[in-house]
Amino acid sequence: MSFALIAEQILNGVQFGIMLFLMAAGLTLIFGVMGLINLAHGSLFMVGAFAAAAVAGATGSFLLALLAALTAAAIAGALVELVVIRRLYGKDHLDQVLATFALILIFSEGTRWLFGSFPLYLSIPSYLSGPISLPGGIEYSLYRTALIAAGLVIALGLGLMITRTRIGVQVRAGENDREMIAALGIDISKLYTLIFALGAALAGLAGALVGAIQSVQVGMGEPVLILAFVVIVIGGIGSIKGALIGSILVGLTDTLGSVFLPQALRLVMDASSATAVGSSIASMAIYILMGVVLIWRPTGLFGARF
Repeated sequence: MSFALIAEQILNGVQFGIMLFLMAAGLTLIFGVMGLINLAHGSLFMVGAFAAAAVAGATGSFLLALLAALTAAAIAGALVELVVIRRLYGKDHLDQVLATFALILIFSEGTRWLFGSFPLYLSIPSYLSGPISLPGGIEYSLYRTALIAAGLVIALGLGLMITRTRIGVQVRAGENDREMIAALGIDISKLYTLIFALGAALAGLAGALVGAIQSVQVGMGEPVLILAFVVIVIGGIGSIKGALIGSILVGLTDTLGSVFLPQALRLVMDASSATAVGSSIASMAIYILMGVVLIWRPTGLFGARF
């Protein structure tokens, strides 16, 4: 097993984790500040991907496609918060689950009505296509390298926003005591709409970036949503740092497990059995990781202690 192969798969895991972070960051803010279980967050991922694919197809510009994804997802998120989510604050979590599940169906059927059932494709721009030479003689995709760099910059920006700005202070205060910040004269409704739109925009950006690697299709957000929930449980609800660390852990666990577990099991069993057993264990690995973390820290790696 070569060093280059191991390094490439580690980078693939980090890249997958960074994309999960863009989903999980908004989700953990919404869950942490609003106390809302939003199953429709994956639909906003899909909205961003379709908006990007449509604009890229019409204009040929990848940068305009990313801008369209951010804008469309943020607008969709703000409208959802104003029309539906605002009526769910303080409701039982079952009501939130049922209402946001209904939003999944509405978004899926609406997208199918607008774009049809066939997948769309978003091409990698020419200036990001091809490989890049990394230290150690590793050849890796320039586009995936750019995704990792962009995700880390966004993570740094979110961290600075939460810790160094006035809106960040309000977000952290709203997470701890929303009644008090409302009593201090802060418009909690506008704050909630802003947080929801920000989380939606990040999800839409993730959808657009992933859309250049895989096909853009109806329902593409639901599998990612499940992993995003795993991430925020591992990292700790409401923690941006936890979302980043949890995302990378999940990305590495999923990628390295699916590639190397079957190869390792071939040392003790035949190839077909090793592939079947290794793939099954790899698919469970992230949930095993989540269980281990919760046994050690029930509130997640960076969640607040009870």
